[in-house]
Amino acid sequence: MLTVHKSACPLNCWDSCGFQVKIENGKVVQIDGDPDHPITKGKICGRGRTLTKRINAEDRLLYPLKKVNGQFTRISWEAALNEIAAKMKEIKGMYGPSAVLHTHDYANNGIMKNLDQRFFNAYGGATELVGSLCWGAGIEAQKWDFGDALSHEPGDLLHSKHIVVWGRNAARTNLHFYQDLLEAKKKGSKIYVIDPVYNATAKMANEYISVKPGMDGLLAAGILKEMLRLGLEDRNFINEHTAGFLDIEEILSGITLEKISEMVEVPVERITWLATIYADKPVSTYMGLGMQRYKNGGNTIRWIDALVAASGNIGIRGGGANYANLQVGQSFQAGRLSLAERKEESRQFPIMKQAEFILKAQNPPIKMIINTCGNPVIQVPDSTTVEKAFSQVETVVVIEHFMTETALLADYVLPAASVFEEEDSYYASMYHHYVNYAPKLIDPPGEAKSDSWIWTELAKRLGFGSDFTYTTEQWLEMYLEPVNKNGLTLTALREKNFFELPVEKVPWMDRNFKTPSGKYEFTSTVADNKGLSGRLELSYPVESKWNNEELAMKFPYSLLTIHPLRSNHSQHYHILEPAPKLVIEVAANIAEKHGLIQGCRARVWNNRGEVHGIVSIMPKAHMNTIVIDEGIWKKFGGSVNKLTSSSASDNGQGSTLYDCLVAIEKID
Repeated sequence: MLTVHKSACPLNCWDSCGFQVKIENGKVVQIDGDPDHPITKGKICGRGRTLTKRINAEDRLLYPLKKVNGQFTRISWEAALNEIAAKMKEIKGMYGPSAVLHTHDYANNGIMKNLDQRFFNAYGGATELVGSLCWGAGIEAQKWDFGDALSHEPGDLLHSKHIVVWGRNAARTNLHFYQDLLEAKKKGSKIYVIDPVYNATAKMANEYISVKPGMDGLLAAGILKEMLRLGLEDRNFINEHTAGFLDIEEILSGITLEKISEMVEVPVERITWLATIYADKPVSTYMGLGMQRYKNGGNTIRWIDALVAASGNIGIRGGGANYANLQVGQSFQAGRLSLAERKEESRQFPIMKQAEFILKAQNPPIKMIINTCGNPVIQVPDSTTVEKAFSQVETVVVIEHFMTETALLADYVLPAASVFEEEDSYYASMYHHYVNYAPKLIDPPGEAKSDSWIWTELAKRLGFGSDFTYTTEQWLEMYLEPVNKNGLTLTALREKNFFELPVEKVPWMDRNFKTPSGKYEFTSTVADNKGLSGRLELSYPVESKWNNEELAMKFPYSLLTIHPLRSNHSQHYHILEPAPKLVIEVAANIAEKHGLIQGCRARVWNNRGEVHGIVSIMPKAHMNTIVIDEGIWKKFGGSVNKLTSSSASDNGQGSTLYDCLVAIEKID
């Protein structure tokens, strides 16, 4: 019998879509969009639809596995959990709890996934990761400028005269924002895309501005410099609601517009024209995540913030420096479930440099790794070092759906339940402010278990099982309790399948910022209090001719490792048909110089590693730019993170995945 149920997408994505799921004979047979969802309105992407194939895949992990003499053998849950718990007890007794590293990412947006924090705090603490591979530098930057990272509600761009999409290919990564852009354009808004790649979003824009990779912040500084020369800045907003603007004027006086134009590779007249656009309010700016994945990533976002603020486009309808929307997650006060007070000791490793820290860790050394919601061997930069580090740790435990490259390095692999196989709720702090409900619709295959069950069983064996004596319903009720006062309860969520969270739909309209001064801060007090420079800098990528001419001579091309179209990071590659290949997209000038033609094979390399793939020529990409999708498994030609650096951004909270120079050559 075929039944249809409302549910939601678990993927870590901008859109957080509502689903309609068809079930037949206890199996998911089709996933479509929920037409009743107020934001996603029945439209979903291919990654969401492919979840049908993912959860039904023949290579799903069905039973706990243990590596014996280099080979995986089936083991019972009882034995696996007993052995893992015994090792954790022994490690804690001999070295302390921080000899265990919990490495994780955000493959699943589920509320129930937050119970890992509770588990490790109740254990006494563990070595945890800090920062973000994805968006950390930009989040930290906006906290310095505004005191928080907040965005306007979806649809507010319909109030904009001009919409600047800066480093964000909405057509690939944010489907429903792309739909809003089409509607806004139809209603008369002008759309401008600033990006090194002439992507699908650029094709629908009124204007496309090609910028050298990593130079977006310097371009924003140049636009602001021209606004000041032309007297187009909003002096009332600057004088009444900001602090530190004299520093901006001083910094910009130290460089000519011609020099900026040379460095960013955008003509002077285009920069002047953009200054007039920003003065014609309201202007909304929507930033992507890629341009903050450089050593100068924090400064990049802060210069764009500064441009938006100085032009008076903060706190007005149709405006905003829209990067993330953390107020969505803040609605829940997730820390209430974490048992932070139980932590006996604490140690943090930067997520991007976790491999180096594992290898050199002392007092205590890392004796065990537990990996959840991530595939670090593919996704973490400098993947060769990551593989080396994981291979040298005595015990590695991976909770997974499939035998990924990370799982292959494990001593224990525990099969996890997937979406529709457990009750949960999902939200994302990127685009819209709705939380979605996902009921349990089917049973997990084989002996797969939910993460919460695994933590509960381990907790029992480690002596703090009483901290996990709650049902899924009780966990969700506790998590949602802070918004109950708005009538938002689990009962209401189950009935409606989604609800709108209480957020500021136009942030900063009251001009009360969350900075120490209560104003927008061009020079950050928060940074100064952390012992960092809060003053903006005219900075650029470490791997560039402006910083390292010798390196740029040897490796002359900028490599961008962008999000794939058909996979959510590394999650879908193994189920795609036909089998994927590593594609090397190159700017036309690179193809001409090296005799590359469409479909030929090429080698891309630097001092960290190399990959081979099939060439595709990008006729309108910024010169000297190469693009390779991230997340590709080894057997399909990856990982592209063999090439990327594990350095941290200027503010210490983000990766430098795009701060990467390479060389290329044609191969037979």
